[in-house]
This record gives sequence, structure tokens and C-alpha cells, in this order.
Amino acid sequence: MEGFNRAYGQVFVPGRLTVGLMTPMAGGPGAVADLALAQQHARLADALGFGALWTRDVPLMIPQGSANETVALDDPFLWLAALAAVTQRIALATGAIVLPLRHPLHVAKAALSLDRISHGRLLLGLGSGDRPEEFARFGAGLDTRDAAFRDHWNTVRAALEPAPAAASDDGQYRVLPPPQARIPMLAVGSARQSLQWIAAHADGWASYHREEDRQKGRIALWQMAQDQRAPGLRKPFIQSVQLDLLDDPAAPAEAIELGLRTGRHALAAYLERMRDLGVAHILFNLHRGARPAADVLHELGAQILPRL
Repeated sequence: MEGFNRAYGQVFVPGRLTVGLMTPMAGGPGAVADLALAQQHARLADALGFGALWTRDVPLMIPQGSANETVALDDPFLWLAALAAVTQRIALATGAIVLPLRHPLHVAKAALSLDRISHGRLLLGLGSGDRPEEFARFGAGLDTRDAAFRDHWNTVRAALEPAPAAASDDGQYRVLPPPQARIPMLAVGSARQSLQWIAAHADGWASYHREEDRQKGRIALWQMAQDQRAPGLRKPFIQSVQLDLLDDPAAPAEAIELGLRTGRHALAAYLERMRDLGVAHILFNLHRGARPAADVLHELGAQILPRL
């Protein structure tokens, strides 16, 4: 879309489905990622034509889920900067910055910096957070995070505007010079907001994997919310998928938590159906798969991406 940075045009192509990857793609519970391996994966994904490299914002190592596992992730902006340094084309996306726990001017400065040093490759995904322990540790209000998200969003949006700010003597200073093009701001998950608010304020919406009929309904609601705002306007819908790609290309697809265990033939058919439903971008999380990430990337790059 006109006015946006490089990343937006590369990842959100009308009528097409692009594929991204959650990073890091390897590592055990509680262990920090091997940066050299992650950069190797990033270079490979860039060369194979994947659309984006994503990372999460996990402020504290809090045990989660039935397995009570902890996750140790580096700061998302620093992490993506390290991946930007070894790639040329692929977009860099946050999925998602926990906006109520961060000062919005710090978020804006980090976003402007990363977009500049990556030559316009940032997609800024923002969420409201959902871990009570994090809000308590940061001294933030869990019950007021919906309002904090909106307030912080507005501050970030204003700081990221490409047009120079009007002259003012009210002490409002920019964190950096304005960017050359608009940095996309994506709402990730519900963000404790209505779909109408997201349709009005966000440049796209990222949600989770669901059974296909349920996802079809979710996309229909998203399109309806946009039509209430501007009939015919279609902002991108992004979906995450936990993927366990099996060695047998003919293996049928079966559901796993928030994703699929499947061979590549069934995966290709699934992605084509998602494209036809209106999904613009799917990001795969390979972390739970049994195969080495590089093997999966090669297979997806050679056998799946050309079909999309």
C-alpha cells in the first residue's frame, strides 16, 4: 500500500499469501538462543524467499502451560537488529511487543531505529499482555491494560508519523527524525480491544490458528468491522501456526495445539484454502517439530513457497 515501508509491500500482497517464521527456531525450555544458529537460519530464510522473521516479547521467565516450561527470549528489538545485520530483504516483525509494560516513547525510538537500520523492513506488532505476574512485577495495572494499550498506541503512532510534526512551543519533542515511510502497526491478538477499534486504528490484525470453519468466521468478522469503517477496504489478516512438518510428504494433516502436524501436500492444500479465505500472511512456529529447522526451511522454500 502506498505510503508504507518496504516490509508492508513485501509481506502483504493483494491476492497472495506470504509465509513467515517465528524466531528463534531452535532451543530448549529456559535456554537462551544460539545467535549464530539463528543468524544462519535467518540468512537461509532470506535466500529462500520467506516473507518475514518474527519474534515475541517475553519480559519475564514465568513458567507457563501444562508442562510448566519457562521461555528465555532476548529483547525483541535487539534480537531483530541482530537478524537484520545478516539479511537483505526479509521483513522483521514483532509478535508482539507488550505495549502496556513499556514506555511508548521507548517503543517508538526502538521501532524508528530498527526500521532505519534495516532500510524499512519493520512490522511493529503490538499486544496487551496477559501474564498477571509480569504486570505485578512491573507495577502496571492488569485490569486497566486495555486503556493503557490505547493510550500507548496513540503515543507510538504519533511518534512514528512520517510527516514532520507541526511547530510547537509546548515542549513536545520528537524521539528521532520522522521516518521516510509509514511503519506498519499491527494489533496482535485481541489486545483487549474491539474489532472495530482495531479496524480503525491498526494497519493489520494478527490472530491465532483455529479450526478452519472458526477461522473463516473470524475473518468474516474482521472484514465486517472494516466495512463498518470504510466499505471495501481490506487490511491484512495474519495468522500464526504451530507446524510439525513430517518427513512423509503424503502424511495427512492432524490438529495439534494451535497448529498442524502434516506432510507437505496437505500443508500446501491448507495454505491455499487459507489464502482463498483472505489470510494475507501465515507465520510458522517450528519450535515443536522433530526435524532440524534448516531441513524444514529447505522443503518449504522449494516445495511450498512457489505454489503461493
